[in-house]
Amino acid sequence: MSKYSDYMFQKHTKMFIELEKFIEPTPIQQAVIPMACKGKDIIGISATGTGKTHAFLIPIMEKVDSSKPCVQAVITAPTRELALQIYQRCEKMSEADPKLVIRLITGGIEKSRMIEQLKVQPHIVVGTPGRIKDLFLNEQVLRVDTADIMVVDEADMTLEFGFLEDVDAIAGKMRKDLQMMSFSATIPQELRLFLKKYMDRPQTVQIEEQSAFHPKIQHILVPVQHKTYAEKVLEILPSFTPYVCLIFANTRSEAANVASNMRDAGYGVIELHGDLTPRERTKAMKDLSNLQKSYVVATDIAARGIDIEGISHVISMGFPKELDYYIHRSGRTGRAGHEGICYALYEKKDDTAIRQLEVRGIHFDHKTIKNGQWCDLEPLHKKKVRKDDPLEKEIAKIVSRKKKKVKPGYKKKRQQEVEKLKRKAKRAMIQEDIQRQKKERAKQKMLEKRNSE
Repeated sequence: MSKYSDYMFQKHTKMFIELEKFIEPTPIQQAVIPMACKGKDIIGISATGTGKTHAFLIPIMEKVDSSKPCVQAVITAPTRELALQIYQRCEKMSEADPKLVIRLITGGIEKSRMIEQLKVQPHIVVGTPGRIKDLFLNEQVLRVDTADIMVVDEADMTLEFGFLEDVDAIAGKMRKDLQMMSFSATIPQELRLFLKKYMDRPQTVQIEEQSAFHPKIQHILVPVQHKTYAEKVLEILPSFTPYVCLIFANTRSEAANVASNMRDAGYGVIELHGDLTPRERTKAMKDLSNLQKSYVVATDIAARGIDIEGISHVISMGFPKELDYYIHRSGRTGRAGHEGICYALYEKKDDTAIRQLEVRGIHFDHKTIKNGQWCDLEPLHKKKVRKDDPLEKEIAKIVSRKKKKVKPGYKKKRQQEVEKLKRKAKRAMIQEDIQRQKKERAKQKMLEKRNSE
């Protein structure tokens, strides 16, 4: 269905969609909503910013009955910030149906206050796995075992940071016919095993980035050299004027340090990382929603899933251990047909990560900044041809060979000869390596025999 007006929704669901001013479903909404409304278990693989939150909120709105005073849907997220953002998206659901009760269950909210509120069970629970588990299994004041639907949002991050055990503890005490939906940018093998435990013939929906979401990103490698990340960030910031610049750090301490240095230099900064107090977290989310500042410094887990509009620039302070996270970092810009820039600050230790990303198809421009001006550097992994390399000499002979008469398909034939030479050289290299390993093994066996005698 190409428009939301084509769907046969209940009155409250239609009102919710109207309040959100939605006209057409995004690709993931179009794929997920009909199956979710039929009660199917779903694995949704899609990037942030593609509309996946409403892909599960709209079916929940359609299926929850506000006349029944019990929990009917549970939504988990790996961070307080992400849970808060989902909760804020749910607020229009309460506008559409004033009888609908939705509760945010996370750390940072006074526990006694939450327990008091739970004397009346909500219809929808949004929260972090640890706090939901505590109020459900330990305090026994939250009855999520009555729910028909469970959504695990940002499931790969939930696994990565060790919260999947809490989700497992919660889901293990819920209904056997529970409808589970999981949304994530990637599905690691360990996560697949967990989902298999609770899902019945799940429907996998994988949304490749469509033209509307296709990132047009320029990746720029910037050597840190003898400077710290914080110093390098301050050096490059004056060279561009962002709408929003998202700066990624690998650790909480790095994030706090660069944010402090930026403030000292006069920049207005929003911080998003795990070392913030509850009050600081709340203020950061409020500043984000109002878009009061142009610079956001964050760790991967804090920024994951939080939809910040208008990101024109990204700065990656080094490379994360999981290279998919670099893809996620850079992919926060260049959305909805706009162009974006990702500055990747690197040290010598990042060489392997950069090579792997190049193999995966990312083209890096190599630049540095001098006296406030960007200067081009040679490509980082520019192929250097050794003049004494026999293979290169043979290839040069083929390429420079002159023909009096050029026959059709000559270039193709010449390329085939070059490839044949390369394959021959590769086979020779492999055979040489095999022989070397055989000699090493024989030598090792001989040493072992001597030691045993």
